[in-house]
Amino acid sequence: MAKQKAAKTNAVRLLEQQKINYNLIEYTIEDNQVDGVTVANKVGHPVKYVFKTLIATAGTGKFFVFVIPVSEELNLKACAKIAGEKKVEMLHVKELLPTTGYIRGGCSPVGMKKLFPTFIDETAAHLEYIVVSAGKIGMQIQLDPNDLIRVTRGNFAKLTV
Repeated sequence: MAKQKAAKTNAVRLLEQQKINYNLIEYTIEDNQVDGVTVANKVGHPVKYVFKTLIATAGTGKFFVFVIPVSEELNLKACAKIAGEKKVEMLHVKELLPTTGYIRGGCSPVGMKKLFPTFIDETAAHLEYIVVSAGKIGMQIQLDPNDLIRVTRGNFAKLTV
């Protein structure tokens, strides 16, 4: 029986369109375990290489993407300053899909409905690769952090507590 080919997500399509090298990693989940450390263990990469995508808002129409190591916490005060805002807060889960096109646990920094200002934790700049969501629970993308910066037009910054 032929192996079923993985469905392409917006993130994968965009990486291919821009000719960016990546490895697609698929994994299975049980009991909706989608926390980052569990995902890192599932995909077989050290936790320091696996990053999560968080969306914050500074009010109507102002959205920011923050990509941080899965074992870390976002420093909202620092993120507001980096984004040039007085204050940012996490986007409510119910607003995630209509804003980004992705669901919680499957939010990729690549291929959102719009290209939002994106910031990637500075620790990624020193790694040979990072692993981020491919835009679907059960799929991750391994790529060069500089390629992620390029495709998201992002910047490295200190984002964690």
